[in-house]
Amino acid sequence: MSTRTNGEAIAVDRHSLLALWSAPRSRSTVFFRVMLERQDLVSVHEPFCNIANDGHTEVGDRIVTSAAVLIDALLEYSRSQTVFFKDTTDCQYDPLFDRPDFLKSVRHAFLLRNPREIIPSFAALKPDMELREVGLEYLHRIYRAVLDVGGNPVVLDSDDFVDNPEQTVRAYCAAVGVPFDGASLSWQPGSRPEWHQSDRWHVDVSASSVVRRQDRSYDRTIDTDPRLRRYYEHHLPFYEYLRERRVRIS
Repeated sequence: MSTRTNGEAIAVDRHSLLALWSAPRSRSTVFFRVMLERQDLVSVHEPFCNIANDGHTEVGDRIVTSAAVLIDALLEYSRSQTVFFKDTTDCQYDPLFDRPDFLKSVRHAFLLRNPREIIPSFAALKPDMELREVGLEYLHRIYRAVLDVGGNPVVLDSDDFVDNPEQTVRAYCAAVGVPFDGASLSWQPGSRPEWHQSDRWHVDVSASSVVRRQDRSYDRTIDTDPRLRRYYEHHLPFYEYLRERRVRIS
């Protein structure tokens, strides 16, 4: 529940759990870096993905080793403070779908990027990437699951985020019921302990100090590699479905 003052949502709930889901290479760690600057919440980086890849993750002072237990740990953690976590859908976390309470009570947001850009970026770091790791199909599945239990998911486009960061973060804050904090849009560069389990994937964010577009060119693209082209064609409809439901940023 929230109320509005001067057009901006202010949370009525004392504490809450905020989730940001994205396909990999969708600028979600930059979004996470913005949230880290806030003093009114605690941020947890890719806990589901950490368990899938490494078998464990940290939630506060707890070490958690399964997705099912993680769901309870996040809910428990958010009873005493507002908690934001972000995760990526190159891995899959099916225990989510057995927890309608989690799907409905969490304030879910989804950050999109065109698979034309996701795929070459991911393939540069993992040349043997698999079709499912593009992540947009699974992102769509989580989105639909939230809708099916009566949730109110928010969809953001990462192009809006890097081209209009203040407006996009304002829109996100209004949608999930937290006040906007303009000071969060800049920070001191450097790696962060929150993403130490996946540090090699976040080199650009570690070197950054503001939200900005960083264009890259790659030898392998969907236009030069038939396998990557097939991946693109498979995931494009899921991207297009979600993008039609995005928050429009003026």
